[in-house]
Amino acid sequence: MKRILVACEESQAVTKELRNLGHEAFSCDLLPCSGGHPEWHFQEDIFKVIDKGWDIMIAHPPCTYLSVSGARWMYHPDDNELPFSERRPHPKHPNRRKKQADALDFVQRLMDAPIAKIAIENPISVISSKIRKPDQIVHPWMFGDKASKSTCLWLKNLPELVPTDIVEKGEFKEWVDKKSGKIKRQALWYYEALQNAKSSAERSTLRSKTFKGLAQAMANQWT
Repeated sequence: MKRILVACEESQAVTKELRNLGHEAFSCDLLPCSGGHPEWHFQEDIFKVIDKGWDIMIAHPPCTYLSVSGARWMYHPDDNELPFSERRPHPKHPNRRKKQADALDFVQRLMDAPIAKIAIENPISVISSKIRKPDQIVHPWMFGDKASKSTCLWLKNLPELVPTDIVEKGEFKEWVDKKSGKIKRQALWYYEALQNAKSSAERSTLRSKTFKGLAQAMANQWT
């Protein structure tokens, strides 16, 4: 049995798969857990529990200010032709650069945690260019879920995940962005998450979900 910390996870998706295997796994997030097991959850700053003798940490740092999909909010839209060093902040999001720097510092602190085995999970993000490239990129369709979602993994003393059940990549949805008039194409599960969420917080939670097959692979192969 191993002691495992699942950082930045309110859903407890990975935590429950680890518990199913008999491990002493705990989730940690600033939010209360939605996975139904508050007895396995630390609702507090991750760095208050990170040094409590864990064998493994699997971390899902918030991607709001890290994901490349949010890069358009970093700089003034009139400065697209200028070098990055000369661009002004976006008028609607003047503090986004500082928030991105803080998010990168958070990731680096997770990577530097005093834990022998660490996995950091995030979508395609600036972690790759600002810290280091991921060790592996996987998708839910490699583990039995018919969905596409580029999931980057930064690993310390853990093996790359081996696909367990390669299936179809899932449906996609094309739609017209009302603001730009451009046609966009997204994975159907992602599109529906954006459309059905009742708030930006709920949208963020749905977008960052860990699919069951991937959670099972993490639990089985990393322990």
